[in-house]
Amino acid sequence: MSKIKIFGLGGLAENGKNSYVIEIDNDIFVFDCGLKYANSNLLGIDYIMPDFSYLVKNKKRIKGIFITHGHSENMGSITDLVKDLPFIKIYATKFTKFVLEEYGVSDKNIVEIKPHKKINFDNNISIFPISVSHSIPDAVMYVINSKDGAICYTGDFVIDPTMLGSYDMDLGKIAYVGKQGVLCLLCESSFSERHGHTSPQHRLEEYFKDIIKHNEKRILFSLLPYHLYTITDIFNAARNTHRKIVIMGKKLQNVVNFAIKEKYLEIEPNIIGDLSNINDDNAILLISDERTNPYANVSKILHGYDKYITLKNTDTIVFAEPRYDSNEKTLVKLENELAMFGCNIVNLPSDKIILHHPSSEDLMLMIKLVQPKYYMPVKGEYRYMVNNANLASRLGIKAENIILKQNGEVVTFEDGKLIQNFEKIKVNDVLIDGISSEDVGELVIKDREMLSENGIVLISATISKKDKVLLVGPEVTTRGFIYVKDSAYLISEIKKICENIIIRNITPNYVDYNKIKVEIREELSNYLYEETECKPMIIAVVQEV
Repeated sequence: MSKIKIFGLGGLAENGKNSYVIEIDNDIFVFDCGLKYANSNLLGIDYIMPDFSYLVKNKKRIKGIFITHGHSENMGSITDLVKDLPFIKIYATKFTKFVLEEYGVSDKNIVEIKPHKKINFDNNISIFPISVSHSIPDAVMYVINSKDGAICYTGDFVIDPTMLGSYDMDLGKIAYVGKQGVLCLLCESSFSERHGHTSPQHRLEEYFKDIIKHNEKRILFSLLPYHLYTITDIFNAARNTHRKIVIMGKKLQNVVNFAIKEKYLEIEPNIIGDLSNINDDNAILLISDERTNPYANVSKILHGYDKYITLKNTDTIVFAEPRYDSNEKTLVKLENELAMFGCNIVNLPSDKIILHHPSSEDLMLMIKLVQPKYYMPVKGEYRYMVNNANLASRLGIKAENIILKQNGEVVTFEDGKLIQNFEKIKVNDVLIDGISSEDVGELVIKDREMLSENGIVLISATISKKDKVLLVGPEVTTRGFIYVKDSAYLISEIKKICENIIIRNITPNYVDYNKIKVEIREELSNYLYEETECKPMIIAVVQEV
């Protein structure tokens, strides 16, 4: 018999940053390695990734990283992890392997796997990938077989019998796994509050056909580059319309070229246009977007900064991508500007879905197929996880067998039984700004917030090293705080306060520079708050010559 631990480095009680650790005795298996994008409150932060300290500390025990599919929420942090663990093995299906390589992961780290081909490890442990339906090809769920039963992690999925080929879901194999005995099921929660099935609301081909039919002029589709199911729907909708589809951007070009080469995307050869077709009245332009900078490409086109595309007031803009709460303000502002320009704007109606996640009926069907002894909702904000847990309860799973945890909280099984030991792994959000993989940290964010809200006041002065007298200053420089020309009295008072502080801390033998800086910050902060009710960042620079 074995000891099993399960915990999340990310993805519990949050959207994105999915990464789950399953330990079986001394072996560590990591499932997904995602990121989440920062909202506008995290000034300058590009994305947030899990804290990998535990994995780095226990790197010798890690058997591999197993990626369910090629979306950033599930694999976006992998390049950062590889920097810390350069010899780590990453298991992925063909299309996911392509996305990993696009992200810059070396082929040496990637082990290509196929659905329904078992991967064997020591101690009678094996991992069995099963194909599931999602908005990207070759998505899989994983079954970890141990002496005490199987542990299943679904990843992202939707149940739709019409999704075939590389989008097919093998419900038969999932049911077979359930018949063999499943110890614990980790199942996503993103759409758990939605009633009914997700299908067929995610089928958008007919909707796109209607858009193309009723808009004879040029159409621009804004989409995410790896949502190949949506791209396929657009190509199918444009079939037999005698329109040329122009693919803009290197990343999107690479995705479409690979998809055509590997038969993920089967289209008429003459439907793809080139740069000479950009200004055609009936052209269809595919513009790929990145969630790090949402709607940036459409905004660049609108403001005339795009190298190739000049916007026309006869254009139709279709936002064929997920609409996230954190990006709502950005999108509304952009839509207003597009409307003022004269463009026709099309957003997906509320009954249509770009994201392919299971709604309540889909989740209950998965639970019925797998028949787990223990059920652990993952992936989604806490209220979604609670609703997912309620669905399991409706199907007869005992309350004590339903596991709700947050990141770092460890679930322990010994000899196939749940042990309540309240163990917790220390985890934090790692904030990434730019190309550095170092955590920016909360203090930097607080400084940025202070600068954005109240500005900065810089005090500079020079003291004679020999004579111990004030030579120059104090000079006052402000940015984002007050308009200097209209605040002469305030600037004069600031100078007087700083000069008094400097003079009283100068003695014939010694100048306490540190005390001067501290007192300037304290006294000036109190004075400025009394006068303006603002608390700018105050920096004092006092030097000697």
